[in-house]
Amino acid sequence: MDPVIVVGAGPVGLALSLALAAQGVPSVLLDEGPGKDEPRPARTVVLREDTADLVERLGCPALHHEGLRWTGWRSVRRKQLVRAVPLGDMEGTVPLPSPVHLPQHALTGGLRAAVAAQDLVTMVPLSRIDTLEQDAHGVTVHTREPGSTWWRGSYLVGCDGARSTVRKLLDIRFPGRTAVERHAVAALRADLPWPGEAVLHRSPPWRTGGAEVTARPLAGGVWRLDWLLPPRGELVTPDALITRIRDTLEGWCGETPAYELLDTGVYTLHHRLARRWRSGRAFLAGDAAHLLGALGTQGLDEGLRDAENLAWKLAQAWHQSGSELLLDSYQAERRAAVASRLRAADQSLPILRGGGGLRTLVPGSARGHDTLLADGHLGCGPLGAPPSYTHSPLSPRHAEAHATVGTAPGAPVTDVRVTAPDGTAVRLRDRLGQGHLLVILVAPGTGVWDRRHWMTAGVMPRLVDAVEALPVKAELLVTESYPGATAHTVLMVRPDGHLVAAFGGVRPAELFAAAEAARGGVDTAHDDDVRTTTSSDRTADVN
Repeated sequence: MDPVIVVGAGPVGLALSLALAAQGVPSVLLDEGPGKDEPRPARTVVLREDTADLVERLGCPALHHEGLRWTGWRSVRRKQLVRAVPLGDMEGTVPLPSPVHLPQHALTGGLRAAVAAQDLVTMVPLSRIDTLEQDAHGVTVHTREPGSTWWRGSYLVGCDGARSTVRKLLDIRFPGRTAVERHAVAALRADLPWPGEAVLHRSPPWRTGGAEVTARPLAGGVWRLDWLLPPRGELVTPDALITRIRDTLEGWCGETPAYELLDTGVYTLHHRLARRWRSGRAFLAGDAAHLLGALGTQGLDEGLRDAENLAWKLAQAWHQSGSELLLDSYQAERRAAVASRLRAADQSLPILRGGGGLRTLVPGSARGHDTLLADGHLGCGPLGAPPSYTHSPLSPRHAEAHATVGTAPGAPVTDVRVTAPDGTAVRLRDRLGQGHLLVILVAPGTGVWDRRHWMTAGVMPRLVDAVEALPVKAELLVTESYPGATAHTVLMVRPDGHLVAAFGGVRPAELFAAAEAARGGVDTAHDDDVRTTTSSDRTADVN
């Protein structure tokens, strides 16, 4: 079968090719550029816990070498500390997971290195497509000079950014809002009062502070500073930016400390959502499908989630001829999730930035508003939390055997310690992304089982038979405990880490039905007359 064609070698395209390779699917990665990126210290990315784990699984070492995990978050208003949040592992607390902050060129470089070591990915630089044709069996594209070539693929994914050529060739509209936010940004090396902590300062008391300034630490004593600008009209000259930097450092430190300025820039954020994310055998992902980023939300996070969601579905289709429902579910799940994020940001903007609107309808103090704004930066609430695919077309029908656990069906599972049949103890997330379902038995006391006999103990023989009889490949794991689950609860998890269903005990028939639904069969929570249309008719657009 022909490889998958991935257009665009940014972080999302690179991650998608690596995720496909991890599931045995070859890809051709068409890179419009020369195959390397110019270092820009002021252009950084923040990865949440799930996307950081994905990047790590794909073999990118940059998170350890050039990334920094924040130890805390501070919200300050004028001269008053409003909120201090510990992040990461702190004894005696249950803190929020710590985001990883690193330069985007470091992330891209790490992913490129992983691609270079991967035999199933063919990277082709200086390859800009100008023609796209489809038929019942695949996709054909043409790349123009200097490497004029025709390429044939089983499927194609456009990861080629906001000005996506793939999206234009597919004639897909990209409506939304322009210039939602503008920021001046600087990367500098300096000693600030909160080593390792990110700081959001609203209404700072110095003249050039503006409405909001954010300081986010990077590795090596480097900080990225962002100043919120008026949406239009303010020209940021080099002299004006230097004045902002000096005033801000003096306001935080009492005097302007010595600093080394590494990079500066001004960027404008837009909110857009493609009408369709699938057209036949062609798909859109990342900035080609959506633009967001106001109020601390991270478009790259969503792009990486696109890649993880789509990879296992394309792998299923590539290896076993996946159903139209399975392929359609990519748009149904991901477009709905991003549309919800965009709606939450657009509804919060009038509250957090002033100007009336919903501000008069939503009660809350300045402290509450700062908490809402912090959610986007920290990966919490409607502005930042990982999505749940509650209404996925792959959801199985409800059955009496279904059990309630701490994770709702469609939500990301908790990263518990699990034991594989060979006795290896690993994190649950380490077993994701391999193209098969995970079936997890909750069995307290398994930590002291004799590894030579544990597959024949208790309910294991019956569960082994049930897993072997499933219509798709699945891996059987065991855990001592899972939030909200009782002993002998059985969980079924998708390759991208979202819960299919939980069962009270070993239920072979219900397990089979859930696996059939998860692979795009007809035994789902929806009508028997399964349509192959996507959710574009049902999901509200962002206009």
